[in-house]
Amino acid sequence: MKNEFNVSGNIVDVLNGEIFPGSLRISSGRIKSVTRDSNSYDNFIMPGFVDAHIHIESSMLTPYEFARAALRHGTVATVSDPHEIANVCGLQGVYYMIENAVNAKLKFHFGAPSCVPATSFETAGAVIGPEGVEELLARDDIYYLSEMMNYPGVLFNDPDVMKKISLAKKYGKPVDGHAPGLTGMDAENYIRAGISTDHECYTMAEALHKLKHGMKIIIREGSAAKNFDALHPLISAYPGEVMLCSDDKHPDDLLEGHINLLVKRALQKGHQLMDVLNAACVNPVMHYRLPVGLLRQGDPADFIIVSDLTDFQVIATYINGEKVAGRDSCILPAAVHKKINSFSSSEKKPTDFEVPYPGGNILVIIAEDGQLITGRYEVKPLIKNNFVVSDVANDILKITVVNRYSDAKPSVAFIRNFGLQHGAIASTVAHDSHNIIAVGTSDQEICAAVNLLVKNQGGLCFTNKGSETVLPLPVAGLMTDSDCETAGRMYKSISDLARQAGCSLKAPFMTLSFMALLVIPDLKISDKGLFDCGSFKFTDLFVKQFK
Repeated sequence: MKNEFNVSGNIVDVLNGEIFPGSLRISSGRIKSVTRDSNSYDNFIMPGFVDAHIHIESSMLTPYEFARAALRHGTVATVSDPHEIANVCGLQGVYYMIENAVNAKLKFHFGAPSCVPATSFETAGAVIGPEGVEELLARDDIYYLSEMMNYPGVLFNDPDVMKKISLAKKYGKPVDGHAPGLTGMDAENYIRAGISTDHECYTMAEALHKLKHGMKIIIREGSAAKNFDALHPLISAYPGEVMLCSDDKHPDDLLEGHINLLVKRALQKGHQLMDVLNAACVNPVMHYRLPVGLLRQGDPADFIIVSDLTDFQVIATYINGEKVAGRDSCILPAAVHKKINSFSSSEKKPTDFEVPYPGGNILVIIAEDGQLITGRYEVKPLIKNNFVVSDVANDILKITVVNRYSDAKPSVAFIRNFGLQHGAIASTVAHDSHNIIAVGTSDQEICAAVNLLVKNQGGLCFTNKGSETVLPLPVAGLMTDSDCETAGRMYKSISDLARQAGCSLKAPFMTLSFMALLVIPDLKISDKGLFDCGSFKFTDLFVKQFK
């Protein structure tokens, strides 16, 4: 039999909850046999890690470059929602991700984006209706209907929303959820519609309610949203019903590790090894019916070899019987990546960001470090020449979203907790429509940052008194065409500039990117205006007249 070889070590059989010395016989990419022996080994063979929900675009890397980094950390598969690029480039964007991943070795399992655009209250670059969703779901390489963020549409039986869910049922593919804070009868009705998972829980009470009514909970720990500390007790309490994910992982963080880091943390919290590995390796494969091996006879030969079961230092990663990564190395060669984009906005003037003062208080967004949710409060604004301006001393900065798909007047509001003392930051990673979003200390700085991204047709940037630093993202304004090391170094550098300018947020650009996500409470901003996520409608910036 061709391509046959043995791999020996202590075999971690998660499905049966035991560890034993033995060997795998690999033949033509599959496990031909699993045998026990009485030898002594100092390494462990175990199933590879699976990220149960991630937007590859949020790593700012193409799938291929993501794989070159993640394979080194023992990740063998992902459940990947391509709705970021879909909101920019439509179906063409989804097909771009599939094509780019073809030679990446890592097993990417893409879904059909369910919410393009995420809402009708913003301008996206594309629309994917039920017909487009069915075109995707009919494919063998599309594994599920991606997160149904439009939970009001589910609760109120929106025809297009319900059609998309029915199409997933028609093709026998699960439906991912996205309903932060939803509890009670609303959550029950949402689940009853066919929604099978949620990665947006941020309290234990919410997660337990959803689990009780049949939903699987994906515990998220990404670069911005971090829910592991709140939810990790579920790993022991519900070992068959939870999974682990990063959702959004920036390149500097990906260099340090991936799901392997969550496994290590879970063990440090006192959880049993097999419970943790069920969440990290087995449950996503079972739930999404992924063609990923779990060390059974006949399975694809997908596995990792680690030096111990404490730190999980990866010695080797195998995909379909091929060693694709070793200690801090990956077999994938450097590659040149095709670029697609959608960008039609022209440069702006500082006066485009002016806010005339009619009198009264302003409503201010409160950014929460490590969370996608925001708060709100009312405050008397700082006025100069009858215009509302950034109040740097009180950390009330101007925030703007600029339509990148056509020329339109920018929307402007105010935000707290970015802490910039000078300059501005801007990004074309602005969930989910990915318009230009910027926060700054003056109209001039905001305008300079916005125009720098217009010139580059996408990216992240920091500007200050004529100094400009930019990380270009030429692939849809979301991804670089460079490798993880280069992207991570540039991203860290530009994030450091924001922190040196006074920003205390752990991930300034990631947090900024979610200030336009209208489906996450409480107060956000789109290119069309300030948005109240609770009432799901626009709200006035000015809320009260002084007496």
